[in-house]
Amino acid sequence: MQSFSLENHSSVAEFILLGFSRDFQVNIILFNVFFFLYLSTLVGNGLIVTLIYLDSHLHTPMYFFLSVLSMLDMSYVTTTVPQMLVHLVCQKKTISYSGCVAQMYIFLVLGITEGWLFSVMAYDRYVAICHPLRYKVIMRPWLCGAMVIFCGLWGISCSLVYTVFTMRLPYCGPNEINHFFCEVPAVLKLACADTSLNDRVDFILGFILLLVPLSFILASYVCIFATILRIRSAQGRLKAFSTCASHITVVTMFYGPAMIMYMRPGSWYDPERDKKLALFYNVISAFLNPIIYSLRNKDVKRAFLKVTGWGRTTE
Repeated sequence: MQSFSLENHSSVAEFILLGFSRDFQVNIILFNVFFFLYLSTLVGNGLIVTLIYLDSHLHTPMYFFLSVLSMLDMSYVTTTVPQMLVHLVCQKKTISYSGCVAQMYIFLVLGITEGWLFSVMAYDRYVAICHPLRYKVIMRPWLCGAMVIFCGLWGISCSLVYTVFTMRLPYCGPNEINHFFCEVPAVLKLACADTSLNDRVDFILGFILLLVPLSFILASYVCIFATILRIRSAQGRLKAFSTCASHITVVTMFYGPAMIMYMRPGSWYDPERDKKLALFYNVISAFLNPIIYSLRNKDVKRAFLKVTGWGRTTE
């Protein structure tokens, strides 16, 4: 019933996604680049999930959250990239109205869930470094599962608000979206009505969904760094810093572009810049996360050697 009421507000049956270029040669190059990034993202994140599942030494809260992050990243890129690859090599670059709504909603669910998961991961590091003796007591399996479920439910509910407020507007033409997928700011530019209310709602939601978890992350790391500076051993300080550096890098890559995209006035809309920003927090960050966060980790490397059997030959 909801999809029916949304379509009643619009005379547009489908949208055209303009993508990056109209030059076929450029699109072929982009196809090869993004196809490589997509496959690498699936392989890298899939490998992390598999290793964490198979190696009992990685059955800890930190690696549990990493496995959830990897699954979110694989889903995140699959929401947008396969369709983008098809559009890069095909003449027809359309997406149905209902398909656009579904893509927008799923993309937001995964993005919001991932954003809040980062704050949960920061809390995990806070407990591990600031309260190491109580870590296993505090970070019990049921609490870890409950926090992940909260992130998912929060993403599902807030994404519904975003999507309904965007697609309730009339879309009577033109139907060309200057983007490679149906993202809220790009779709709103085609609305045949005043979008000032959407700008206010988007800013409020952006504050709740981006600044609030980012504040939790910053507060966690203020406490973490204060604790690290009290460690007398230089080696101990270096080890503690190294466990946080990867998380800080990933958080910066995700939150920076997302805040620019979702917390700026509608009048600041720049389609070419927005496409680059979306690529960064959707495709590039998902590709780099396994490298930055996990594949440089000694525990993960050890698990890889153990699972493949290569570790026995090096002993």
